[in-house]
Formats: sequence, structure tokens, C-alpha cells
Amino acid sequence: MGNALRFLCCKPTAAGDSESLGHHGVSAATVGVSALAQDLFHFEINSQVPEGLSKHVVSSKNAQANWYRKLIEAWREAKPPPKTAEEAARLIIETLKRHQKADVEGLLTFYGLPLPHTLVELTAEATTSLPAGVEYEFETLPVDAKAVADGDGMTVYVSTTDPRESSCVPRDVQMAAVQRSQARAQKNYAKADELHKRIKDSGYGVLNFQNNEEILARKCRIRLRGIDAPENSMPYGEEAKEELTKIVQGKCLRVLVYGEDRYGRYVSDLYCDGKFVQELMLKKGLAWHYSTYDQRPELANWEQEARANRVGLWASSNPEKPWEWRKDRREGR
Repeated sequence: MGNALRFLCCKPTAAGDSESLGHHGVSAATVGVSALAQDLFHFEINSQVPEGLSKHVVSSKNAQANWYRKLIEAWREAKPPPKTAEEAARLIIETLKRHQKADVEGLLTFYGLPLPHTLVELTAEATTSLPAGVEYEFETLPVDAKAVADGDGMTVYVSTTDPRESSCVPRDVQMAAVQRSQARAQKNYAKADELHKRIKDSGYGVLNFQNNEEILARKCRIRLRGIDAPENSMPYGEEAKEELTKIVQGKCLRVLVYGEDRYGRYVSDLYCDGKFVQELMLKKGLAWHYSTYDQRPELANWEQEARANRVGLWASSNPEKPWEWRKDRREGR
């Protein structure tokens, strides 16, 4: 398959970078877990171990294949899957603890993961700084401007080699992605398009980036938690959509998921370049604090600040509330 289809979102390091480790040529901090997930995925599809691994280990190709079978099983059973280089290293060490030390250390070196003697003993669960109520978080791929639906909703994609995603990709989607890559390599574009439609119908997509890299990603619909922007056809609706687009276009977002709404959207807090997106929208006067569903006092304060400054929709003396506007439309008024 070569490099026709990759499932990594890591950026290559510059040539000669002292942090560049392993055959993937990117820093250990970003590649270890994703590279391992990619190779486990490929092994499950074609039963082939990565090229170049034999330069780092002493055992045969058959033995290497046996390692990958064990690692696939261990990866699936890990709850949650490894998220850091240290966690990935511990999974390899524990899974292959009965194998030769030279092989285990060679495999770790191949992926640029920490060696056994560098790992400190874990004595407690890792702490988290996530706010109360957050179910999980993920980082998106760069957001397309066309994916912003309005001032409080958008569609994003998350790479399937995100640790939380990698073990959840349906096998038929995995197979369709590989077959599509092969069809494109053979210039059978009709078949490739048919396979991509199958992938999209399953809630995934193969995204193309400027360096001709293709990434298999899961589609996620987002509803910004705690705010309600004017609908597109309301006064200031288009302005709200344009402002949200300006904030997120081309950016990778940090998404904190609190749950799903009745439309299957992830109700989330969004951060872009370290800035809280809901705060930006409220302070610009392009959204209401949706207090019915979110009582955080800071959101109310940001709305009051915009009201006092008469910015955005607050330049109007009596702007219509979007939830009342929707209710009137449902009731035919």
C-alpha cells in the first residue's frame, strides 16, 4: 500500500531533527501511539509486519507476525486504549514479557517509544484536569469552512488513529478504505468513488490534505454547549455563522464532549488556539446564553458584557430569542 493511504495526523519533523525516532520519521511525542495503531490496523488487513522492523529485532518474520496478533488483542482489551507513548510502551512490554528482551526493546525503538528502564513505576491512576461532566475529549482535524452550519453548530472530523478512535473503526470501513486506496492506485476511479460513498454512508470519510496525504476520519456533528445563536434566516444569523467560521476555519479544535442531543450531535465545549469558542461568540454579541440547559455564571456574565456594550445582536433594542423563533415556526406562527 505504500504511502497511498495513511491514517496519521502527525506532522513530519525536519530532516536531522534530534527528536526524530523510528521508521515513521516524526517525533516520539507525536508518532508512537499513532504509528503503532496504524501498523496494527494494516496487519489485521494484510497480515504483513512493517518494512524495516527486522533491522531492529532478532526474531523471524513469523515470530514478528505472532507479536502483532498478540498486540492487536491487547489493544482491543485495553480500556481505554493507550493515549501516550508511555502507555503504548507498557502495553508492548506487558504483552511481550515472555519474549526476548532484545526483541521487545527493538520493537520499542522501532516506534520511538520509551525503553523499559526509562519508565517510572506507576502507583496511582493518572489525574485529569477535565471539568466536571465531561465524558471525553478529542482533537479534530482542520475544520472546513463549509462544515459550519450556523453560529452554534458544525461538522468536524477526527482521525481514526486518535487513541480513542483506533479500536472502534468498523471492519467494513477499514476494508473499504484499503480497497479504495488500491482502486485509486490502479486508476479505477469509479470503484474508488463507490467505496468512498460506502465509507461516507458509515459516518466516516477519507480526507485529502495539501501534501497529498489521505486520512481516514470519523464524522462528528457538534452543538456548542451553553449558547444559542440566531438561526441563519434571523437577524444576525449570517453574521453569527460567519464569525464562527472565521474562528475555526482551518484549525484543529479541542472538543470536550458532555453528551449527545436528540439529533445525535455532540454537545461540547470548543477550544481553538487555546481560546474558548463560546466565550468569543458571546462577547461578540452573536449568541445568547442558553441558560435553560447551562447555568454556568461566566456565560451569563459574557452575555451581559455584550449587552452593556450593545455589540452584535444587542444593537437591536429587542432581539428575538432563537428558541422562541423556532417555537413559533413549529407552531406555524
